[in-house]
Amino acid sequence: MQNKVVVIVGATGGIGSALTRQLTPTGASLVLAAKDVTRLATLAEDLPGQVLIVPTDITDPQQVNTLIEKAIAEFGQIDVLVNVAGAGILKPYNSLEPADLGKMLDINLKGCFYTTQAAAKEMQKRKSGHICNVVGILGKHSMATAAAYSASKFGVVGFSKCMAEELKRFGIKFTLFYFGGVDSPFWDNVSLKVDRKKMLSPETAANAIFFALSAEPQAVPMEINIQPESHQFL
Repeated sequence: MQNKVVVIVGATGGIGSALTRQLTPTGASLVLAAKDVTRLATLAEDLPGQVLIVPTDITDPQQVNTLIEKAIAEFGQIDVLVNVAGAGILKPYNSLEPADLGKMLDINLKGCFYTTQAAAKEMQKRKSGHICNVVGILGKHSMATAAAYSASKFGVVGFSKCMAEELKRFGIKFTLFYFGGVDSPFWDNVSLKVDRKKMLSPETAANAIFFALSAEPQAVPMEINIQPESHQFL
């Protein structure tokens, strides 16, 4: 990862902050994006090396464009984009309000699309790049109470695979991550009762992303699926 420029969207979350800590010693230049500027500053203040923080609301395409522009202005290129930002609303289908569906689509689907699209345009110019979209297991399997959430995540899988087909001739790789439950702040505002002690740790998820980023250039780990032993989908 030496001399690579890595943009992490959702850097202040459990997986994002764990990945940031893993990448810091590798010599990568980091661009950290999240909505909360205070949490971003706290995350970055103790990090050595080249770190740029860019407060970004990914539901706003203009802010996403600004994120990419600042990354290019600071470091001259983007080698890796990691999309780990997301929100969760889990409730029965007949309790979902239009605002619930709108939030899931705006953050999980549109936000991921905007960042992927903007980064891919820059990567295409250099004919090189790696885009990692953290989908979660509910982008592959269904679950009761997850209608709106899964709709947004299935959408991420759809556009990612389409873009991968369009961009492979430009040397741009895509990896999709289907993690089972990860014990992160994601669950703090979810009313569903879960046993977080049996979930994956953020570090385990970050290890998987780091593995994909460290793969040999000719290797394309297109999908990585990791689940807790107690939550396996077959």
